[in-house]
Amino acid sequence: MSERVAAASSVQVQSIPRYRQLSVAPMLDYTDRLARGFLRLFARDVGLYSEMVTTSALMHGNRDRLLRFHDREQPVILQLGGSDPEELALCARMAEDAGYREVNLNVGCPSDRVQNGRMGACLMAEPERVAECFAAMQSVVRIPVSIKHRLGIDGRDRWEELVDFVRWQVQSGCRHLIVHARIAILQGLSPKENREIPPLRYDWVYALKQLFPGVCIVLNGGVRHVEEVEAHLRQVDGVMIGREAYHNPWILAQCAHRLWGEPLPDRDAILEQYRTFMAEELAAGTPLVQMTRHILGLYHGMPGARAWRQHLSSGLCRTGARLEVIDQALAAMHRHLSPVVK
Repeated sequence: MSERVAAASSVQVQSIPRYRQLSVAPMLDYTDRLARGFLRLFARDVGLYSEMVTTSALMHGNRDRLLRFHDREQPVILQLGGSDPEELALCARMAEDAGYREVNLNVGCPSDRVQNGRMGACLMAEPERVAECFAAMQSVVRIPVSIKHRLGIDGRDRWEELVDFVRWQVQSGCRHLIVHARIAILQGLSPKENREIPPLRYDWVYALKQLFPGVCIVLNGGVRHVEEVEAHLRQVDGVMIGREAYHNPWILAQCAHRLWGEPLPDRDAILEQYRTFMAEELAAGTPLVQMTRHILGLYHGMPGARAWRQHLSSGLCRTGARLEVIDQALAAMHRHLSPVVK
């Protein structure tokens, strides 16, 4: 280990903000600004990540639309996809100028499209390149820059290779890593299969924290219960929840209650707050379906939740559906509540 790494490893992380202790993973087609506005209502301090935005899209596309978010989403972090240090630095500056709390570099997405653009998990094979990208980004902004990565990829899946990858990032100055506790198999598995088939190795993430105590290590992958969050936080600095937080957002309220003593919100009150948001967006021309698809899991696990989802989805099939669909879905759900719940 180099002197620089040894010095970084000898310093303990002093203070971990809440939004790093618990966060919602960046998910393509899921964590857009409309979803983030909804998820924020469950826990005020949970970190919310954008969908991955590529440097090419930011540099050549509709920058205002891609970077748009509302202050009520904060703390919110922009995730970037790319491999060119200069382009990433430029886009990191855009993120800072737009007001994001942090910016994150994606080194974990296994999709073919991302690989073809030399982004995501395939960069695990180029630790020096990733370190160069991080250094370029951090050199031009004051906000923190982090890296989200896998344990490895096919052909580079040994513990020693993971340590080598992390060592390069620490040498470049990185002090915040989000580790998806699986390798990515780039040849032969789909992105969905890569979230399920490669075995979880939480012990490797724990070991990274022991080896690099001066780095904020956040664990991601397969977390579905509050008790799991608490157990992981005894070993690492933070936990990132993925699709469970989207399909069952109540877990965020439960975690905030258990970890920080925040009062549990009322689900109907959350719906009422989001309804106000939806009315504003409808007036601005946002289609209702783009918002209501994010709230199907509001009553997850409760009697009548299936009726809520079914009625809401079928109602949206009608052309010109308005907010009355919400009221009808809620009424359908309450008709299925047991006398005990009522």
